[in-house]
Amino acid sequence: MKIDEGNCTRCRSCIIYCPVSAIKTGENRVLIDQDLCVECGVCLKSGACKFDALHQPPLEWPRILRSQFSDPLISHPSTGIMGRGTAEMKTNDVTGRFRLGEVGFAIEMGRPGISTSMVDVEKVFKALIGEVEFEPLNPVTYLFDLEEGEFRDPRVRGERALSAIIECKTTEENGVRVLNILREVSEEIDTVFTLCVVNRCRDHEIPFKRVMEEEGFTPRINGKTNVGLGRPLA
Repeated sequence: MKIDEGNCTRCRSCIIYCPVSAIKTGENRVLIDQDLCVECGVCLKSGACKFDALHQPPLEWPRILRSQFSDPLISHPSTGIMGRGTAEMKTNDVTGRFRLGEVGFAIEMGRPGISTSMVDVEKVFKALIGEVEFEPLNPVTYLFDLEEGEFRDPRVRGERALSAIIECKTTEENGVRVLNILREVSEEIDTVFTLCVVNRCRDHEIPFKRVMEEEGFTPRINGKTNVGLGRPLA
């Protein structure tokens, strides 16, 4: 996103709408920090500017990734899916992706007001190589070399996003090891992440919840569980 200084009246009405504080005031001007801007379009869509000073120039690769990961209404060309993750992670109703004895993880990096660098996304992804099975329909997975755990195009490292979600799964036996890896790598990154853990119920219990508690983790049960309306394969 850019500001046309010829149209800008420096009213500053747009500033409060930027979720990453990329719109700044300078010497008698208002400008957008292009390093911080995640191309979410919130400032433009807000309608705050009455003088057509905000405009969205065409985005080239790899900067266009900022828009694809920061605007939930834009589909990722790699997957055809809008948003940063997949619905199956929340429902498990269609494909039965998460089977008995498996643990799924959704690592959502960044949040409005913070965002995440793709460098930090790469650090977490690389730490999990060899330990998990990554979800192929997730747009983050598409960007990586799955053997090296590095971006297939190194230029992606220079980009940012409002948030990005790594989706993967492993066995219940390996689940605690994955949690410990995530705890260790969390000390190396400069953003926050929300960790969602998926585990199929057995005998009205969540088996991996007890394992996590025994290992000193404190899971918090939320409402994103399979309501049984679909027909999963397993």
